[in-house]
Amino acid sequence: MTRSVYINATQTFFPNSPVSNDEIENVLGVIGDRPSRSKNVVLGSNQIKTRYYAIDPATRKPTHSNAQLAALAIKNLYAVHLDLNLKNAEVLCCGTTVADLVVPGHGQMVQGELADFSGEVFSSAGVCCSSMSALKTAYLSILANNSTNAIVTGSETASKFMRSEFFVSESEENFAALQKNPMVAFEHDFLRWMLSDGAAAMYMSDQKLAGKTNLKINWIEGRSYANEQAVCMYAGGERQDDGSVMCWKDLRLAQDTKAPAAKFVMNFRQDIRQLREMIPVYTVQRPLPELKKKYGLNPGDYTWFLPHYSSNYFRDTLTEVLKSVDFDIPQERWFTTLPDTGNIGSASMFTFIDQLIKTKSLNVGEKILCYIPESARFSVYYVELEVV
Repeated sequence: MTRSVYINATQTFFPNSPVSNDEIENVLGVIGDRPSRSKNVVLGSNQIKTRYYAIDPATRKPTHSNAQLAALAIKNLYAVHLDLNLKNAEVLCCGTTVADLVVPGHGQMVQGELADFSGEVFSSAGVCCSSMSALKTAYLSILANNSTNAIVTGSETASKFMRSEFFVSESEENFAALQKNPMVAFEHDFLRWMLSDGAAAMYMSDQKLAGKTNLKINWIEGRSYANEQAVCMYAGGERQDDGSVMCWKDLRLAQDTKAPAAKFVMNFRQDIRQLREMIPVYTVQRPLPELKKKYGLNPGDYTWFLPHYSSNYFRDTLTEVLKSVDFDIPQERWFTTLPDTGNIGSASMFTFIDQLIKTKSLNVGEKILCYIPESARFSVYYVELEVV
């Protein structure tokens, strides 16, 4: 194909004011009758300093829906880039971990917040890779000459699941294990100290636009290994002894024997042992050698590496696994907003790209490699961008 696809404009939206580590429980609430003892251990490991919540810190009432966050990121994009017109947008692709409603789709809910958009809409579900599926759908639409431009979003309202009302107090046994090994925290309430709300939007087209930092999408590759591993991270179900997951629809019928499970069915769960053992294998060791061979990749070709990891704990682990497949990229070339924005799931990579453009001096010809792993059932996306 002779057509090319470019990211022409980006923007983000974060609700309310940034929440510091000392303020988290003021907003999310205290579990039980005392402040969390695991919080400082987990925060020391993940190195996150601030995050955002779509919750009024004074009243603890919700301030934004997921769809509203995505729509506000889009509106911010058009407010900054006045040469673009939302009425001319042809495709809207929206990814998120958990939409506001089961039905309608998330994309339609976002469109409902945009009076000026009327076009094709695509909704992508999943976790962190959901926005990458949305990105690839928009990319392929433009590449195939089905459209000339598209808007893509990633958005999250994780705080709606992290409130104290949905957790039980940490046990003495869990806390003792946590002090001995910080990784144990990942099995308890680690997500409360990590996840953040927010949204990011990108405008893509088949043209380079004057006066902008244009990033050409050279390729997007996804890999899923769901047929090789049981569910690792999930919400909306209860994991059974045989490794299967009973979905929330069935748990409603089993409340006589599954009452606690039914009460906390929407909480996010993570098998940390499985995560620790398998995420390096399925997001680096298996897919990256394939991509190296397919595209002739060389780590020295990349000026910037944008890795999406959930905690700074994994930074050195990622370095080592990259070295194991002969793809070492020095950490001084890594870029992330994790310390300032927290882990915003599907919105993370788009936020990285937005902030890289705004804070770094990018030169024509420089290449950027994006790495987006997802532990839910082990999948990953890699994206190569080039400044043009």
